[in-house]
Amino acid sequence: MTRPAPEVLAELAALRDADPPTHGGRVLAYVYDHGRPELDRLAEQAATAFLPVNGLDPTTFRSVAVLERALVARGRALLGGDDEVVGSVTSGGTESCLLAVKAARDLWRGADPARAVGRAVLVLPTTAHPAFHKAAAYLDLDVVAVPVDVASGRASATGLLAALDEAGERAALVVVSAPSYPFGVVDPVAEVAAGAAARGVACHVDACIGAFVLPWWGDVEPWDLRVPGVTSLSADLHKYGYAPKGASLVLHRGRDRHRAQYFATTAWPGYPVVNPTVLGSRAAGSMAAAWAVGEALGDDGYADLVSRTRTATATVRAAVDACPGLRVVGEPTGPLLAVADDGGVDPFRLVDALRGHGWLAQCQPAMTQPDGTVLPRTAHLTLTAVTADVADTLARDLRRAADEVRGAVPATPDPTLVERVLTQGLPVEVAGVMATLEALPAEVVRPALVAVLQAAIDPGPVGG
Repeated sequence: MTRPAPEVLAELAALRDADPPTHGGRVLAYVYDHGRPELDRLAEQAATAFLPVNGLDPTTFRSVAVLERALVARGRALLGGDDEVVGSVTSGGTESCLLAVKAARDLWRGADPARAVGRAVLVLPTTAHPAFHKAAAYLDLDVVAVPVDVASGRASATGLLAALDEAGERAALVVVSAPSYPFGVVDPVAEVAAGAAARGVACHVDACIGAFVLPWWGDVEPWDLRVPGVTSLSADLHKYGYAPKGASLVLHRGRDRHRAQYFATTAWPGYPVVNPTVLGSRAAGSMAAAWAVGEALGDDGYADLVSRTRTATATVRAAVDACPGLRVVGEPTGPLLAVADDGGVDPFRLVDALRGHGWLAQCQPAMTQPDGTVLPRTAHLTLTAVTADVADTLARDLRRAADEVRGAVPATPDPTLVERVLTQGLPVEVAGVMATLEALPAEVVRPALVAVLQAAIDPGPVGG
């Protein structure tokens, strides 16, 4: 059955109306809003122009090669890379990180024929993005997660290098973040990279969040490709590069390392297949939009957006610092804040109270690290340039939300919740949900999470 275009578009608009607002600064996770409508229009027009183009073969669609080359060159220049730094545009940070792991694993295997059947080890802080755990699961590596400092949320260079020593010849890659997502803290990149280089181990900097913020943030310790020993770096164009989803960069020091992320085969009767990324066919629209936004902004435009973001972050940070019962974990560098209980305000209940004032923040469960220390449950706030327009309102509502839940019993686990969520969907208030997930053992919570997400997209019985 065919449907008229206006009817189809109206249904799509109705679906979007039910989503949280992606513009205006009210959603403090998932989206990155520059607050400049003209950039949205530019990105839309650029993406539309490239909708039919297939990035699978840049020798056929040569425009793709031009755009990708320009985006890699821009990232290299911004992040301190020399002529030996090359890379690719990917669909997002997860793919960028996975490709960095693949390159490290394959080079580790190639260094010694005896390693061809061995399992490499990936060493990372407990705050490293789950993309690296996913990469290890897909690519058959073992993960060694090293505890971070509970007070600061910062990785321990000593701990990471000790883990490399323990892994010995199996160590293929160590990961550091600039900054980490949970606490917004830049890890000790220079110390870890130098130690890894001395041991002959690759070092990846996950700068998916920070790459288009930290260059203009101010006084930041060395963290990018200027640091000796850093062999690869991931940088999301669709975060603070303010491009539409999904576009990211993975940059490698050395063309051999970049080639190690490729897949090529002639083992079929069709065309020769050469893929630089996980994807075969690649949407060129996001690449074109990322290029267009970067060209329109330039360094001065990004500097202005970062300045606005830093001002907004300072306003919100000051509000948290002045609010009884709340504290920011550590000393974050950049626009991510993790708000913890400092005596009487449960972060999970705070997130629910903020929702009542029209803000969407994110719950981060407590985590017991391998050494038994516990990272606190927190409320996560991602602040962007548009937050500058609403920072005073957000600061006021943070105080109001904290007042509303101060002294309330912290959210506790509900043994019946998992079954109810599977049959009835997620409740509006998430404190109990997050407390339950926090308390359940991993072997229980992971299948439960899969079941919830699977149920959300299950079309149900045929004809039902």
